[in-house]
Amino acid sequence: MKRWNIVITGFGSVGKQVARLLDKRHAYYKEKYKADVRLVGVARSAGGCFHPDGLSVPQWEDFAAQRQITESSFDGAAFLSDSNADILIEAGPTDIQTGGSGLVYIRQAFVQGMHAITISKGALVVDYAGLSKLAKQNNVMLKISGATAAALPTIDLLQYNLAGCEVRAIEGIFTGTTNYVLTRMMEDGLSHEEAIRDAQKLGIAEPDPSYDIDGWDTACKVTILANAAFGASLQLQDVPKTSVRDVSTDHISFWKQQGKIPKLIGSIRKTDNGIAASVELQAIDTAHPFAHVTGTTKAIRVETDVMGDLLVVGGKSDPVAAAAAALKDLEHIISR
Repeated sequence: MKRWNIVITGFGSVGKQVARLLDKRHAYYKEKYKADVRLVGVARSAGGCFHPDGLSVPQWEDFAAQRQITESSFDGAAFLSDSNADILIEAGPTDIQTGGSGLVYIRQAFVQGMHAITISKGALVVDYAGLSKLAKQNNVMLKISGATAAALPTIDLLQYNLAGCEVRAIEGIFTGTTNYVLTRMMEDGLSHEEAIRDAQKLGIAEPDPSYDIDGWDTACKVTILANAAFGASLQLQDVPKTSVRDVSTDHISFWKQQGKIPKLIGSIRKTDNGIAASVELQAIDTAHPFAHVTGTTKAIRVETDVMGDLLVVGGKSDPVAAAAAALKDLEHIISR
């Protein structure tokens, strides 16, 4: 039976859900894949917790409960190097400017022959091409389901399920928070401020909702998908975007009169001049496939040359769903 040692970096809410699912599925991995999967290390900005034979649930729970220290000399890259793990699961905060510590960890993992599964988007936005090249050079895998709409299958749909055909365009509702806000505005007559506050009370939106509401989250996912699935070389600044804050109650009244429904849609399309991508607030007809995609539900529509058009709707938007998407990637690795 092959032993697989796992390290999780960025041990916050999503990272803890990954750890819980790993513990719950330990026997399942042994039975299905003859794989002894063990969580040997977890780390966050202030420190790490490691045991070569695997961390028990109380051990990582105690570590997670410890108060973070703002000033720390903790060297995450050295921690990762000393772990001798087989797979890194990166679940840290998304830094779209520099890639943050996640970019450092993923590069370190590849250099030492580890596979990497990333849930955070920053490293992929900043340097997907470089990371992909480094993974190939070291004969390891870079898996990104958790960073590309998580429970909604996107990258696997494009790279695996549609292999053998040309994907000409995709469009999607990739951010559940913005879809929830627009749904509440349209169905309940709320202003965008009221809808955002409601989403915050329910834990759907962050205390600072700008990343989702102003289109950054969708733009990040579109950038990553364009580069990973279409071989583009887009930068985040190449993707124009709009914000849900631009929607007023007057807009809502007008769209209701016209029989339209507002959606924040990320799109990627092949053109004569290369790959074009955008994040747009669109008022769609009731006949559009996205018209009945409400609340936090997400969706993707794909146009192909020989397989026709495909539509996938669903996928939860919460830490458990993001963790499950990462562990789907884990199964792809250990089942090779």
